[in-house]
Amino acid sequence: MAVTLSPRPALDDRAAAALRALLGDRFSTAAAVREQHGREETYHPTMPPDGVAFPQSTEEVAAVMRICAQYEIPVIPYGTGTSLEGGIAALRGGVTIDLQQMNRVVRVSAEDLDCTVEAGVTRKQLNEYLRDTGLFFPIDPGADASLGGMAATRASGTNAVRYGTMRDNVLGLTVVLADGRIIRTGGRARKSSAGYDLTRMFVGSEGTLGIITEVTLKLYGIPEAISSAVCAFPTIADAVNTVIATIQLGVPVARIELLDEVQIRASNAYSKLDLEVAPTLFFEFHGTEAGVAEQAETVKALAQDHNGGEFHWATKAEDRTRLWEARHKAYYAGIALRPGCSGMPTDVCVPISRLADCLVETKADIEASGMVAPIVGHVGDGNFHTCMILNPDDPAEIATAQAFHDRLVMRALAMGGTCTGEHGIGYGKIRYLSHEHGDAVAVMRSLKQALDPAGILNPGKVLPGN
Repeated sequence: MAVTLSPRPALDDRAAAALRALLGDRFSTAAAVREQHGREETYHPTMPPDGVAFPQSTEEVAAVMRICAQYEIPVIPYGTGTSLEGGIAALRGGVTIDLQQMNRVVRVSAEDLDCTVEAGVTRKQLNEYLRDTGLFFPIDPGADASLGGMAATRASGTNAVRYGTMRDNVLGLTVVLADGRIIRTGGRARKSSAGYDLTRMFVGSEGTLGIITEVTLKLYGIPEAISSAVCAFPTIADAVNTVIATIQLGVPVARIELLDEVQIRASNAYSKLDLEVAPTLFFEFHGTEAGVAEQAETVKALAQDHNGGEFHWATKAEDRTRLWEARHKAYYAGIALRPGCSGMPTDVCVPISRLADCLVETKADIEASGMVAPIVGHVGDGNFHTCMILNPDDPAEIATAQAFHDRLVMRALAMGGTCTGEHGIGYGKIRYLSHEHGDAVAVMRSLKQALDPAGILNPGKVLPGN
């Protein structure tokens, strides 16, 4: 997609000198380093910054921000580079702050079921650290994203139907503001009525209001029993109606994932599975042995009511891992259907009662458009993705995909949904924000102006005209 950029200022020599004095060789202007920090895995073009800073503490992040504020240099926070909507692109040049060296688990309180981590800690790193405590952190967006980045994008994933999203699991934050001030929001208490909820304001702000450097998170006990299953259906409507019945009945499933027949074909080839090529639900049940058995029998009966096939179980840890690893690699499996192409992922979410309507209409739209576009979804909470596999150098394919995406978003909004359930706005979805939020965008703009009057925090993202 073509992007209109403001004039790109060169990195001020005085600012570069100050950053080198502060960080030494942890500030780089090398072309390869800059290129890496402007590139993501979707169709968006690479847009590198003018320099990359690698701080190792909140205080160093604050010092970098003060230098950049002094010279009005754009600043882009960077976790692991797994953004899908252009969130890490340096649209106006500037300095990327790479937080990966801030990767310490600050503390864990098993008694209180919480922990505090630096922003660069990844979800897999945290769960490895927690392995011997009997606890885990359940938010699982697929990629091994940093927890700071997950908070900044209000990430979600396969476990959200039971455990919620990052919005529900962040208790507090340490944030560096545009002028270099350090603030701490929230705390460790599970409830508070003290003042404005600044934590929720920064969660999902995508680095446009401040840079998250520490996150305090809820933790959960590892379930006594875990069981996974797959079940194929003759139509996508049958599969989704099973999901709707499951949620409306209140069955506490941990995960319900949908893969359409195009995605199943791709995943069979890419991940060496042998699943029936049909719309398929992946389930996972957490709880006691008796509770898991009860959940499974209830869902199996609901699936049979909606023409579901045989349940194929994965109870061994290695079998579950293989199954969910294939789900997490769905994006790469889809791209492999057209070697040399890129993906344009979508990310709508609708009320659960409208999910079947939205998916059936979307499936028909894909077929009418002639695109290769597998569908996957965290359908337990109404969120699904299509991924259009396209040649990024073909303007006609890009135009077809964009027109489809526009129709999909407007369809979701008309059903009371959202343009993004978990990927965020970045600049890839910026044109939809006003359609979704109307006059509330002006309130968002006022918050941005108050916290970042010079507009240096991740400019060009989230808000139109930012």
